[in-house]
Amino acid sequence: MRKYWEMMKSQIKVDMAYPLWYWASSVATVVQMLIIFAFWNAVYENRTTISDMSLEAMVTYTMIAVLLNDFVAGVGTQLANQVRDGSVSIELMRPYNLLDKLVALDLGFKISAVTRQTIPLLVIAYLFLGVSLPVSWEAALLFVLSAILGIFIGTQLDLILGIAAFWLDYIWGLRMLRGAILLFFTGALVPITMFPEWLRILSAYLPFQSMVFIPVSIYTGQLTGMAALQAMIIQVLWLAGIYAGIRVLWSYAIRRVTIFGG
Repeated sequence: MRKYWEMMKSQIKVDMAYPLWYWASSVATVVQMLIIFAFWNAVYENRTTISDMSLEAMVTYTMIAVLLNDFVAGVGTQLANQVRDGSVSIELMRPYNLLDKLVALDLGFKISAVTRQTIPLLVIAYLFLGVSLPVSWEAALLFVLSAILGIFIGTQLDLILGIAAFWLDYIWGLRMLRGAILLFFTGALVPITMFPEWLRILSAYLPFQSMVFIPVSIYTGQLTGMAALQAMIIQVLWLAGIYAGIRVLWSYAIRRVTIFGG
Protein backbone atom coordinates (compact mmCIF):
# COMPACT_ATOMS: atom_id res chain seq x y z
CA MET A 1 0.00 0.00 0.00
CA ARG A 2 2.88 2.37 0.78
CA LYS A 3 4.23 2.24 -2.78
CA TYR A 4 0.87 3.34 -4.20
CA TRP A 5 0.74 6.16 -1.65
CA GLU A 6 4.15 7.33 -2.83
CA MET A 7 3.02 7.12 -6.47
CA MET A 8 0.02 9.28 -5.65
CA LYS A 9 2.23 11.88 -3.93
CA SER A 10 4.65 11.89 -6.86
CA GLN A 11 1.79 12.63 -9.24
CA ILE A 12 0.73 15.58 -7.07
CA LYS A 13 4.29 16.95 -7.24
CA VAL A 14 4.37 16.57 -11.01
CA ASP A 15 1.08 18.43 -11.36
CA MET A 16 2.33 21.22 -9.11
CA ALA A 17 5.43 21.59 -11.28
CA TYR A 18 3.45 22.05 -14.51
CA PRO A 19 0.53 24.42 -13.77
CA LEU A 20 -0.25 25.53 -17.33
CA TRP A 21 -2.73 22.69 -17.88
CA TYR A 22 -4.67 23.70 -14.77
CA TRP A 23 -4.92 27.33 -15.83
CA ALA A 24 -6.22 26.32 -19.25
CA SER A 25 -8.67 23.84 -17.73
CA SER A 26 -9.85 26.41 -15.19
CA VAL A 27 -10.58 28.99 -17.90
CA ALA A 28 -12.51 26.39 -19.91
CA THR A 29 -14.57 25.41 -16.86
CA VAL A 30 -15.35 29.04 -16.01
CA VAL A 31 -16.60 29.62 -19.57
CA GLN A 32 -18.73 26.47 -19.32
CA MET A 33 -20.20 27.64 -16.01
CA LEU A 34 -21.05 31.06 -17.45
CA ILE A 35 -22.79 29.46 -20.43
CA ILE A 36 -24.81 27.19 -18.12
CA PHE A 37 -25.73 30.16 -15.91
CA ALA A 38 -26.93 32.18 -18.91
CA PHE A 39 -28.83 29.22 -20.33
CA TRP A 40 -30.84 28.47 -17.20
CA ASN A 41 -31.56 32.15 -16.60
CA ALA A 42 -33.03 32.29 -20.09
CA VAL A 43 -35.07 29.12 -19.51
CA TYR A 44 -36.50 30.49 -16.24
CA GLU A 45 -37.21 33.95 -17.64
CA ASN A 46 -41.01 33.58 -17.56
CA ARG A 47 -41.40 30.95 -14.86
CA THR A 48 -40.43 30.38 -11.25
CA THR A 49 -40.01 26.60 -11.14
CA ILE A 50 -39.32 23.67 -13.45
CA SER A 51 -39.99 20.15 -12.13
CA ASP A 52 -40.40 21.73 -8.67
CA MET A 53 -36.89 23.24 -8.85
CA SER A 54 -36.36 26.99 -8.51
CA LEU A 55 -33.77 28.85 -10.57
CA GLU A 56 -31.41 29.00 -7.59
CA ALA A 57 -31.74 25.25 -7.00
CA MET A 58 -31.22 24.47 -10.69
CA VAL A 59 -28.16 26.71 -10.98
CA THR A 60 -26.71 25.19 -7.83
CA TYR A 61 -27.34 21.66 -9.07
CA THR A 62 -25.86 22.22 -12.54
CA MET A 63 -22.79 24.10 -11.30
CA ILE A 64 -21.89 21.47 -8.71
CA ALA A 65 -22.63 18.73 -11.25
CA VAL A 66 -20.31 20.34 -13.82
CA LEU A 67 -17.45 20.54 -11.33
CA LEU A 68 -17.98 16.98 -10.09
CA ASN A 69 -18.34 15.59 -13.61
CA ASP A 70 -14.73 16.57 -14.32
CA PHE A 71 -13.62 13.90 -11.85
CA VAL A 72 -15.63 10.87 -12.98
CA ALA A 73 -13.25 9.98 -15.81
CA GLY A 74 -10.15 7.93 -15.10
CA VAL A 75 -7.09 6.45 -16.73
CA GLY A 76 -8.68 4.04 -19.18
CA THR A 77 -7.21 5.90 -22.16
CA GLN A 78 -3.74 5.80 -20.60
CA LEU A 79 -4.03 2.05 -20.10
CA ALA A 80 -5.27 1.62 -23.67
CA ASN A 81 -2.26 3.56 -24.99
CA GLN A 82 0.09 1.28 -23.04
CA VAL A 83 -1.61 -1.74 -24.54
CA ARG A 84 -1.32 -0.35 -28.07
CA ASP A 85 2.37 0.60 -27.85
CA GLY A 86 3.30 -2.59 -26.00
CA SER A 87 4.65 -0.89 -22.86
CA VAL A 88 2.03 -2.75 -20.82
CA SER A 89 4.24 -5.84 -21.06
CA ILE A 90 7.03 -4.02 -19.19
CA GLU A 91 4.59 -2.66 -16.63
CA LEU A 92 3.29 -6.17 -15.90
CA MET A 93 6.81 -7.31 -15.03
CA ARG A 94 7.25 -4.66 -12.35
CA PRO A 95 6.55 -5.30 -8.64
CA TYR A 96 3.15 -3.66 -8.46
CA ASN A 97 -0.36 -4.13 -9.73
CA LEU A 98 -0.72 -1.99 -12.85
CA LEU A 99 -4.38 -1.15 -12.26
CA ASP A 100 -3.69 -0.04 -8.69
CA LYS A 101 -0.75 2.06 -9.90
CA LEU A 102 -2.91 3.83 -12.50
CA VAL A 103 -5.65 4.48 -9.97
CA ALA A 104 -3.10 5.88 -7.48
CA LEU A 105 -1.69 8.26 -10.10
CA ASP A 106 -5.20 9.29 -11.09
CA LEU A 107 -6.11 10.04 -7.46
CA GLY A 108 -2.98 12.17 -7.11
CA PHE A 109 -4.01 14.14 -10.19
CA LYS A 110 -7.53 14.65 -8.83
CA ILE A 111 -6.36 15.71 -5.38
CA SER A 112 -4.17 18.42 -6.87
CA ALA A 113 -7.05 19.45 -9.15
CA VAL A 114 -9.39 19.86 -6.16
CA THR A 115 -6.99 22.11 -4.27
CA ARG A 116 -5.88 24.23 -7.20
CA GLN A 117 -8.94 24.34 -9.43
CA THR A 118 -12.21 23.09 -7.95
CA ILE A 119 -12.14 24.98 -4.65
CA PRO A 120 -11.34 28.37 -6.28
CA LEU A 121 -14.06 27.77 -8.89
CA LEU A 122 -16.54 26.95 -6.13
CA VAL A 123 -15.73 30.27 -4.45
CA ILE A 124 -16.34 32.08 -7.75
CA ALA A 125 -19.65 30.22 -8.17
CA TYR A 126 -20.76 31.16 -4.64
CA LEU A 127 -19.82 34.82 -5.03
CA PHE A 128 -20.97 35.59 -8.56
CA LEU A 129 -23.24 32.86 -9.94
CA GLY A 130 -25.77 32.42 -7.15
CA VAL A 131 -24.73 28.91 -6.11
CA SER A 132 -26.07 28.03 -2.66
CA LEU A 133 -24.22 26.40 0.19
CA PRO A 134 -25.22 22.86 1.23
CA VAL A 135 -28.57 22.75 2.99
CA SER A 136 -26.91 21.63 6.24
CA TRP A 137 -23.58 20.52 7.71
CA GLU A 138 -24.86 16.96 7.60
CA ALA A 139 -25.58 17.33 3.90
CA ALA A 140 -22.12 18.80 3.33
CA LEU A 141 -20.44 15.83 5.03
CA LEU A 142 -22.58 13.25 3.25
CA PHE A 143 -21.96 15.05 -0.05
CA VAL A 144 -18.19 14.79 0.35
CA LEU A 145 -18.40 11.08 1.20
CA SER A 146 -20.85 10.41 -1.63
CA ALA A 147 -18.74 12.40 -4.11
CA ILE A 148 -15.66 10.33 -3.19
CA LEU A 149 -17.62 7.14 -3.79
CA GLY A 150 -18.87 8.49 -7.11
CA ILE A 151 -15.34 9.39 -8.20
CA PHE A 152 -14.10 5.90 -7.34
CA ILE A 153 -16.97 4.36 -9.32
CA GLY A 154 -16.11 6.49 -12.33
CA THR A 155 -12.42 5.65 -12.05
CA GLN A 156 -13.10 1.92 -11.99
CA LEU A 157 -15.60 2.07 -14.87
CA ASP A 158 -13.11 3.99 -16.98
CA LEU A 159 -10.65 1.11 -16.73
CA ILE A 160 -13.00 -0.87 -18.98
CA LEU A 161 -11.79 1.31 -21.88
CA GLY A 162 -8.20 0.33 -21.27
CA ILE A 163 -8.98 -3.35 -20.84
CA ALA A 164 -11.05 -3.31 -24.05
CA ALA A 165 -7.86 -2.36 -25.92
CA PHE A 166 -6.63 -5.94 -25.40
CA TRP A 167 -9.30 -7.01 -27.89
CA LEU A 168 -9.86 -3.85 -29.96
CA ASP A 169 -7.33 -1.99 -32.10
CA TYR A 170 -8.94 1.39 -31.52
CA ILE A 171 -11.16 2.60 -28.67
CA TRP A 172 -11.91 6.08 -30.00
CA GLY A 173 -15.53 5.12 -30.66
CA LEU A 174 -15.89 3.72 -27.15
CA ARG A 175 -14.46 6.93 -25.70
CA MET A 176 -17.04 9.02 -27.55
CA LEU A 177 -19.84 6.68 -26.48
CA ARG A 178 -18.64 6.76 -22.89
CA GLY A 179 -18.61 10.56 -22.87
CA ALA A 180 -22.16 10.77 -24.19
CA ILE A 181 -23.49 8.15 -21.77
CA LEU A 182 -21.82 9.73 -18.75
CA LEU A 183 -22.93 13.25 -19.60
CA PHE A 184 -26.54 12.11 -19.85
CA PHE A 185 -27.03 9.25 -17.38
CA THR A 186 -24.90 10.66 -14.56
CA GLY A 187 -27.25 13.63 -14.35
CA ALA A 188 -24.47 16.07 -15.23
CA LEU A 189 -26.43 17.53 -18.15
CA VAL A 190 -29.85 17.82 -16.47
CA PRO A 191 -31.17 16.35 -13.20
CA ILE A 192 -32.43 12.79 -13.60
CA THR A 193 -35.68 13.92 -11.94
CA MET A 194 -36.45 15.74 -15.21
CA PHE A 195 -36.21 12.53 -17.25
CA PRO A 196 -39.37 10.78 -18.50
CA GLU A 197 -40.57 8.16 -16.04
CA TRP A 198 -39.39 5.18 -18.09
CA LEU A 199 -35.91 6.71 -18.40
CA ARG A 200 -35.75 7.43 -14.66
CA ILE A 201 -36.59 3.78 -13.98
CA LEU A 202 -33.89 2.65 -16.42
CA SER A 203 -31.25 4.92 -14.91
CA ALA A 204 -32.04 3.57 -11.43
CA TYR A 205 -30.73 0.17 -12.56
CA LEU A 206 -27.48 1.62 -13.92
CA PRO A 207 -24.41 2.72 -11.94
CA PHE A 208 -24.04 6.09 -13.64
CA GLN A 209 -26.34 8.18 -11.43
CA SER A 210 -24.18 7.15 -8.45
CA MET A 211 -21.34 9.20 -9.94
CA VAL A 212 -22.92 12.67 -10.07
CA PHE A 213 -26.69 12.74 -9.49
CA ILE A 214 -26.68 11.15 -6.02
CA PRO A 215 -23.87 13.34 -4.55
CA VAL A 216 -25.34 16.55 -5.97
CA SER A 217 -28.86 15.60 -4.86
CA ILE A 218 -27.51 15.21 -1.33
CA TYR A 219 -25.82 18.62 -1.62
CA THR A 220 -29.03 20.34 -2.73
CA GLY A 221 -31.27 18.56 -0.21
CA GLN A 222 -33.19 16.45 -2.72
CA LEU A 223 -31.92 13.40 -0.82
CA THR A 224 -31.91 13.66 2.96
CA GLY A 225 -31.88 11.41 6.02
CA MET A 226 -32.41 7.71 5.39
CA ALA A 227 -32.93 8.27 1.66
CA ALA A 228 -29.42 9.76 1.41
CA LEU A 229 -27.90 6.91 3.44
CA GLN A 230 -29.68 4.30 1.32
CA ALA A 231 -28.39 5.98 -1.84
CA MET A 232 -24.84 5.88 -0.47
CA ILE A 233 -25.21 2.19 0.39
CA ILE A 234 -26.15 1.61 -3.25
CA GLN A 235 -22.99 3.50 -4.24
CA VAL A 236 -20.88 1.21 -2.05
CA LEU A 237 -22.51 -1.88 -3.57
CA TRP A 238 -21.92 -0.60 -7.11
CA LEU A 239 -18.29 0.18 -6.29
CA ALA A 240 -17.67 -3.26 -4.81
CA GLY A 241 -19.36 -5.02 -7.72
CA ILE A 242 -17.57 -2.98 -10.41
CA TYR A 243 -14.21 -3.40 -8.67
CA ALA A 244 -14.62 -7.18 -8.54
CA GLY A 245 -15.84 -7.34 -12.15
CA ILE A 246 -12.93 -5.25 -13.43
CA ARG A 247 -10.40 -7.50 -11.66
CA VAL A 248 -11.96 -10.63 -13.18
CA LEU A 249 -11.92 -9.02 -16.63
CA TRP A 250 -8.30 -7.93 -16.09
CA SER A 251 -7.23 -11.48 -15.23
CA TYR A 252 -8.56 -12.64 -18.61
CA ALA A 253 -7.08 -9.68 -20.50
CA ILE A 254 -3.49 -10.12 -19.34
CA ARG A 255 -3.50 -13.69 -20.62
CA ARG A 256 -3.39 -12.15 -24.09
CA VAL A 257 -0.01 -10.50 -23.36
CA THR A 258 3.11 -12.27 -24.59
CA ILE A 259 6.33 -11.34 -22.78
CA PHE A 260 9.60 -12.70 -24.18
CA GLY A 261 7.70 -15.54 -25.81
CA GLY A 262 5.98 -16.56 -22.55
